[in-house]
Amino acid sequence: MSAKPLRPIQFLGDSLRLLDQTRLPFEEVYLDLFTEEAVAAAIREMRVRGAPAIGVAAAYGVALAARHLDTTDKAVFMQALKAACQRLSTARPTAVNLGWAVARLWRVALEGSDVAAVKEALSDEALRIDGENQEANRQLAQHGATLLAAGQRVLTHCNTGALATGAPYGTALGVIQAAWEQGKRLHVLVDETRPLLQGARLTTWELQHLGIPCSLVVDGAAGHLLKRGAVDAVIVGADRIAANGDTANKIGTYTLAVMAWQHGVPFYVAAPTSTIDASLATGEAIPIEERDPEEVRTVLGRRIAPEGVEALNPAFDVTPHELITAIITERGVVRGPEYGVWMAGMMRTADV
Repeated sequence: MSAKPLRPIQFLGDSLRLLDQTRLPFEEVYLDLFTEEAVAAAIREMRVRGAPAIGVAAAYGVALAARHLDTTDKAVFMQALKAACQRLSTARPTAVNLGWAVARLWRVALEGSDVAAVKEALSDEALRIDGENQEANRQLAQHGATLLAAGQRVLTHCNTGALATGAPYGTALGVIQAAWEQGKRLHVLVDETRPLLQGARLTTWELQHLGIPCSLVVDGAAGHLLKRGAVDAVIVGADRIAANGDTANKIGTYTLAVMAWQHGVPFYVAAPTSTIDASLATGEAIPIEERDPEEVRTVLGRRIAPEGVEALNPAFDVTPHELITAIITERGVVRGPEYGVWMAGMMRTADV
């Protein structure tokens, strides 16, 4: 019997219900958010996280902002809505889906004839983005599953399941889920993913929910396992992909890519096309979020370092495209030297 699909994001018309990912795996707590300020705070505080999920949440945030603006004056309404869009789009800097979703709703707002029409159109567009995201991740998972074989040991990093997309299928974890559903009995090696332990807290929780066997490993064990031949494939998600295929993902991903390349293990990136930022030629231009150093000095709120010690906390790193075996999207799988040409052609026809 298949597991009941997770519903980490639910739009209730006048509010947005989110599964608070900071409370997992100890508690399943849902937040009911009524304003775009609350949605922006949830994104900033990583109560909702993962590039696709952030995009969906932000889209609903714009719709909520419009719904609760109490004016029929179009000019006043649009000015307030623009400010709400700016608050949402700057909640976190690296995931391109955030700005992409907000910009898409703003374009819809500009086309509305009056306030009532804009409110209705924004709710419809947010629902459309949610639906498209769910279908994109389903197709991505099916494409990616063809790359995995029965019995393989697959290493993953951070969290890339339904929690990260708001959809029944995740990105990298969605590929694993689809392969499992096809009868390919895999074993997943889960990086704990310091400093916020998304692998330990979230990915293992999701894999248990799906009934897929896994082993949790400390981040520093990955190189040892790769060298021993205990890993058959590495698959990760992405928060932003530059036009040449350079990819930003959770800190530690670049290290995995280098080690996988060194030991001849395929390194796959799974992400929907909404994650591609064709305006950036290379990954050097991707903004890297620097988070509160206190996240490094503590674990789940408990201090592990001396008071006053300096800490650095870059949330992401960039993997050069040369180290990526293939990029998996809802439009198919693309390999190696073809990245730039493939993405340029694809983005000419994409709805971005």
